[in-house]
Amino acid sequence: MEFNSSLIEEFKDIWVFCEQRHGKMMNTNFELISEGRKLADERGSNLIGVILGHNIEHLAKELGGYGADKVIVCDSEELQDYTTDAYTKVFCDLVMDKKPEVVLIGASFIGRDLAPRCAARLHTGLTADCTHLDIDMNNYVDFIETSSTLDLSKTSFKMDDINLKMTRPAFGGHLMATIICPRFRPCMSTVRPGVMKKGEFIKEKADACQIEKYPVNLSSDDLQTKVLETIKEAKQMVDLIGAEIIVSVGRGIGKDIEKGIELAKELANAFGGGVIGGSRAVIDSGWLSADHQVGQTGKTVHPKVYVALGISGAIQHKAGMQDSDLIIAINKDEKAPIFDCADYGISGDLFKIVPMMIDNIKEIKNNK
Repeated sequence: MEFNSSLIEEFKDIWVFCEQRHGKMMNTNFELISEGRKLADERGSNLIGVILGHNIEHLAKELGGYGADKVIVCDSEELQDYTTDAYTKVFCDLVMDKKPEVVLIGASFIGRDLAPRCAARLHTGLTADCTHLDIDMNNYVDFIETSSTLDLSKTSFKMDDINLKMTRPAFGGHLMATIICPRFRPCMSTVRPGVMKKGEFIKEKADACQIEKYPVNLSSDDLQTKVLETIKEAKQMVDLIGAEIIVSVGRGIGKDIEKGIELAKELANAFGGGVIGGSRAVIDSGWLSADHQVGQTGKTVHPKVYVALGISGAIQHKAGMQDSDLIIAINKDEKAPIFDCADYGISGDLFKIVPMMIDNIKEIKNNK
């Protein structure tokens, strides 16, 4: 029977495309599986992980430990390295056969290449670079209430809506848009790495996870490209997502940019192993490179300590760091929005306060 994406009643289950590279799982998979578990529970569905590659079956059980009920493994020598045509053909064949209701894919280089091609072939919608997902309408309304400036008393919602509600930044991060795909299935979403929290690994669930081997059907006509060689380029980039301590700078360092950045580095080093982040204003001004950006249009982070220096706290920035374990904010403006989410707030000149913080931290460490 021909695949028809508009027969939405035939689709069920939540799927996560789990990316592996050279036999190693990407950390985003565990974030998406954890988020997928939440959505599957809201919908009353099964959560299924999907892995494509060669000799990768041993990776499957780990996904169960983060919540997957079952993992489908597509194993073929032609899938050893990622190619657009091979992965698109195999994944679309699988979707057309099994008919999942929701498909989540990490917004990596591979995910951003694969997802739109699959969506076009499956004749369904795709929302790219999502930062929040909900199915249950009550959970979505709670999210809107805590994360937006909407007056909910003047807003009506269709409370029985069971579509996947996919929220992403729009207009350069100045707005948040929630998108649904009501007429076609599967609902497809790429999700930005780092925005979803990885759940706890439970070995009993890993042991109970079902593994299904799915036959791969690829002919020479399906393969228009072939990977001859993989060359890795060494590039030094800041790891904001994996950092436990982040010191971020904002427009408030403008009176002496070099000194402001240097103070941030010294403070990060004083804490021990910290990295430097920045607000969008800092990145747009060219004071730091784009890999330092925290916020909706940058990276979403969850460090143990987040220090905001001279950052006013626009909603776009707070969305990227408000789940940090401990937030310390320093700003001249005592009414700055950043203080609303800070555990400790200091109103004053960062160029005077930060050196004192550095000295105090060093003194405490020396006394120990």
